[in-house]
Amino acid sequence: MGSTASARNGTWRNWGGNVVARPAREVRPASVDELRAAVRRAAEDGLRVKPVGTGHSFTSIAATDGVLIRPDLLTGIRRIDRAAMTVTVEAGTPLRRLNVALAREGLSLANMGDIMEQTVSGATGTGTHGTGRESASIAAQIKGLELVTADGSVLTCSEEENGDVFAAARIGLGALGVVTAITFSVEPLFLLTAREEPMPLDRVLAEFDQLWAENEHFEFYWFPHTGNTNTKRNNRSSGPERPVGRLAGWFQDEFLSNGVFQAANWAGRAVPAVVPAIAHVSSRALSARTYTDIPYKVFTSPRRVRFVEMEYAVPRAALAETLRELRALVDRSGLRVSFPVEVRTAPADDITLSTASGRESAYVAVHMFRGTPYQRYFTAAERLFTAHGGRPHWGKLHTRDAEYLEGVYPRFGEFTALRDRLDPDRRFQNDYLRRVLGA
Repeated sequence: MGSTASARNGTWRNWGGNVVARPAREVRPASVDELRAAVRRAAEDGLRVKPVGTGHSFTSIAATDGVLIRPDLLTGIRRIDRAAMTVTVEAGTPLRRLNVALAREGLSLANMGDIMEQTVSGATGTGTHGTGRESASIAAQIKGLELVTADGSVLTCSEEENGDVFAAARIGLGALGVVTAITFSVEPLFLLTAREEPMPLDRVLAEFDQLWAENEHFEFYWFPHTGNTNTKRNNRSSGPERPVGRLAGWFQDEFLSNGVFQAANWAGRAVPAVVPAIAHVSSRALSARTYTDIPYKVFTSPRRVRFVEMEYAVPRAALAETLRELRALVDRSGLRVSFPVEVRTAPADDITLSTASGRESAYVAVHMFRGTPYQRYFTAAERLFTAHGGRPHWGKLHTRDAEYLEGVYPRFGEFTALRDRLDPDRRFQNDYLRRVLGA
């Protein structure tokens, strides 16, 4: 993914270009004390407060007409504790910077999503995840965090200290306060061997449980209008390190996956009838490859083609049925879908509003090229996902409200009660939080 949200003439836009906000003012605090002062001043002025990272959410979770907090100056590593195997990092630090710095120290996060452009607070606060049999989301790797609440006070949270806040604030949606620092669990730097290869969708679905059980990290992309997928299996390796060659990496990851794919989407947007033919070509463009490298270079990849996205977590046992229904939906609908469908998994975790809270989950993400009408496709897909008790990704497009979400999150009431306590005046409220959490 390319970089970040934009701001011109007082207007803020997210990365996808589908969310626009006009905040009353922007603040770039250089310290926690400056942030506390900004929150107090906003209260005095009767303004709402929303922190925003790099704008990679497709929902309006960070939009505000009040005070927009930019954490650009709250970056860097505060400390590394090798005895506890943790790193404490300022909330505005981009994941890319954190991963590079950790690798330099011989350390790594256990799991990652597939991009590194977000800030650590933005990624964790919306529930960013990768794929893993036992390795959960980035937020599940949090051991502690620091939070500025609505009255300008600072809460330090962990399992031992303010445990109820810790349980919720790891994926806090920006509703409980402004996260200023996060402590992550880390481990010694390790190697992953990635095996990427095409595979028929019918085979992937028939063998999914086995593929999931045999690999530490398994994911695949299905190309609508075809029966083809591209699979990726990542497993820890004793080495030796064999990264993708520079020329081969440029050809597959930049030229094909970004340059040619961008041109194909332009063509499909201009002439939708050619999309199925393009999908057949795209699904066969990438060849099988195997390589071994440090984790963030395996987990993540550049994504420069802009799109909008919806993603739902369904029970892992319901994945095959969900995908078969989605394929039938596309085939009978006349829809023209030029982007592959991404499928990943996560183990159950104990975070209050995590999409994997209390259940093993499979994630199904649908995308459309930016500027292409997406509403019909997303509406139909969402109807299918919710029929399986799906939970929408907090940072990706969906239409669910508090009434629905209370039914799929057993601990939903815990979160809203905590919000009532920490932010009774709704200093961190916006239209999105009003919809998904209630008034």
